[in-house]
Amino acid sequence: MSQKPFLLAAEGLTKSFDGFKAINDLSIYLDEGELRTVIGPNGAGKTTFLDLITGRTKPDEGTLLWDNAEHNLLKKSEYEIYRLGIGRKFQTPTVYNDHSVEENLVLSLAGSRGIWNSLFGRIDSEQRDRMAWVLDTIRLTKHAKRKAGTLAHGQKQWLEIGMLLAQEARLLLVDEPAAGMTDEETHHTGELLLSLAGKHTIVVIEHDMTFVRQISQDRKVTVLHQGSVLCEGSIDHVQSDERVMEVYLGRKSKAA
Repeated sequence: MSQKPFLLAAEGLTKSFDGFKAINDLSIYLDEGELRTVIGPNGAGKTTFLDLITGRTKPDEGTLLWDNAEHNLLKKSEYEIYRLGIGRKFQTPTVYNDHSVEENLVLSLAGSRGIWNSLFGRIDSEQRDRMAWVLDTIRLTKHAKRKAGTLAHGQKQWLEIGMLLAQEARLLLVDEPAAGMTDEETHHTGELLLSLAGKHTIVVIEHDMTFVRQISQDRKVTVLHQGSVLCEGSIDHVQSDERVMEVYLGRKSKAA
């Protein structure tokens, strides 16, 4: 067990599907305010790890503790985990296309409001100020009244991150945010995530190594392989590791 305070501690997690170990004795610790990038080849267990954190699936073995062991996530439902401040952005944006950008944020505001009250009830000044901050942060202030379905792909990704901010999530789980983006959108997304680090704890699953390098300078990168941590450290460290070169970056080890 890690001895210092942590926001999330995953220890000895194992999860099998029909005999295949998607997660194999996985241990990862996240500090409050940390921006952690998780990389690895397809099938490394990245998405399953997020599924375990959010309660979408339960492990066969291991522990998953939240807020310095204040909560055992394995004993909580998906909704209870959400209420603790754990939010997830999937690779494909899941916004409400027929509602405006502003309405998407209202629906995501922290607190149990219900759809009817969210859309037709009043929001207080503090909530309005938060929405204004979120819109500015995700660069969609000028698009507040547009239907979300009319936004460009990158803007939908930013809106979904904004929905997590409206939720006041302490932990943002962001799955392949750069997928399908232009170079300019990718760079703006990196700037957005960097601006949120420290205020929120962020886990980014990503394949785009240029993007990974942008957001991971002086930050820890975790490489998964076959459901376990293969390597962990700075971006320069993991990119120079021969095991990572072989299993992830497509190069052969000199010793091979």
